[in-house]
Amino acid sequence: MLVPAFGLSSKVAYAAQLREAMKWLGEQEGTVFLGQAVAVAGTAMFNTLTEVPRERVFELPVAEEMQMGMTIGCALNGEVPISVFPRWNFLLLAVNQLVNHLDRMPKISNSGYRPKAIIRTSVGSQRPLHPQSQHVGDFSDAFRLLLDNIDVVVLSEPEDIVPAYRHSYSRQDGRSTLLVEYGDYYHEK
Repeated sequence: MLVPAFGLSSKVAYAAQLREAMKWLGEQEGTVFLGQAVAVAGTAMFNTLTEVPRERVFELPVAEEMQMGMTIGCALNGEVPISVFPRWNFLLLAVNQLVNHLDRMPKISNSGYRPKAIIRTSVGSQRPLHPQSQHVGDFSDAFRLLLDNIDVVVLSEPEDIVPAYRHSYSRQDGRSTLLVEYGDYYHEK
């Protein structure tokens, strides 16, 4: 059940919950949004960012490893980046930065650096049109095994979305969060 403090009823759709979470994040101190199709239309995720202040949104080219490097840089600079990778399959191209740098930074710096980032990805939509296997991977379980300092949170139900994103921003434990959405749920739940 949804918490009334968020101003949402128990029948609010998955995509509306994502819009609410992104709006809330956009109001928080130090947040920046970066990625593909964050400032211009191109994926369903774009529609969840329409209420984020435009000066906090940075459209990037299709260069996933560079994007994750910029995400780490923003986090080290004290910002809270929300880094948007429209599909798990695209995030795979940033694994070096994600696993060897963001996730391992506390260990390799003797806890001197504990950057906090919010990574947003999705299992690609298969309905009404299946885009083929290179767009619909779900690597959540595998990444839980790979990551020591980044929590992988799967967002299966609409009521889990706002609390998960709020927790990701508010956490004080020096951990980053990778949140996994489902493209099909944008219109089905």
